[in-house]
Amino acid sequence: MNIWQQILKNQVLVSAVLGWTVAQILKTILDFILNKSFNAERLFGSGGMPSSHSSTVCSLAVSSGLCYGIQSFEFAVSFVLAMVVMYDAMGVRRETGKQAKLLNTILLENPLKLSGEVLQEKLKEYVGHTPLQVFAGAILGVGMTFAIDYFCYG
Repeated sequence: MNIWQQILKNQVLVSAVLGWTVAQILKTILDFILNKSFNAERLFGSGGMPSSHSSTVCSLAVSSGLCYGIQSFEFAVSFVLAMVVMYDAMGVRRETGKQAKLLNTILLENPLKLSGEVLQEKLKEYVGHTPLQVFAGAILGVGMTFAIDYFCYG
């Protein structure tokens, strides 16, 4: 059996990767619809609707539960990881995005007359998520995992 066949037999990995991929594609499509322009950064960047972080870790947790049982250490570890990642996305990472937006505004106005490397690159503003974005990502990840389990591994 070659490596690709082995990878495709790993339901947990496939579910998590597809959870991330579908969320990133949906995020890019929604951004295109709202802003009327294609932004390639949305395909791989963080932040936005739905949360690909939440989709990924929820896919990981649900798939672990389906494959190994909810009493397993695999499910326990992936569940705790999912809680930490989703909490962080709504907390620290969301605040980081707010701060980046404020700093970018200040640097654009440049009241301190700064020059050089500081002004060369804008800080990333889309790094965190609202609770709705995290919830949408979680629902997407759970739903995708059940669909993958039913249609591909059932």
